[in-house]
Amino acid sequence: MKIVLGSDHAGFDLKQDLALFVRDLGHDILDVGAYSKDPVDYPDFSEAVSLAVIEGRADRGILICGSGVGASVAANKIPGIRAGLCHDTYSAHQGVEHDNMNILVMGGRVIGEELARELVRAFLAARFTGEERHLRRLEKIKSIESRYGRGV
Repeated sequence: MKIVLGSDHAGFDLKQDLALFVRDLGHDILDVGAYSKDPVDYPDFSEAVSLAVIEGRADRGILICGSGVGASVAANKIPGIRAGLCHDTYSAHQGVEHDNMNILVMGGRVIGEELARELVRAFLAARFTGEERHLRRLEKIKSIESRYGRGV
């Protein structure tokens, strides 16, 4: 798989570590920044990761900011993005299996490297089940997006 990674300055160190980890798992990497610890704004990187997924330049994304909350909120403004803030492995794989989550969001100031690696491993190994109940729910999400696509 091709995985896009992005972070703000607060997630920079964790992103750098995870880029190597994801590559070691056999995946290709697209790094959309940040490229240093200089202060930047997380919405810019949420959008960059989201667009790479939506445009098909990456299969899935990994996004990191300080808490993960802001990056998750921003990414989910993009229609078609299903970004989940996960700090436990169950959510990281279940989000893909049931909700077809396409971006894993984490808080670089909340979790350590080892847990982040476990979350990434669970996220990347998971597959959407395609069960009828999950497809039905995804259609409802798409319907919501189409009704409120202008953002709030």
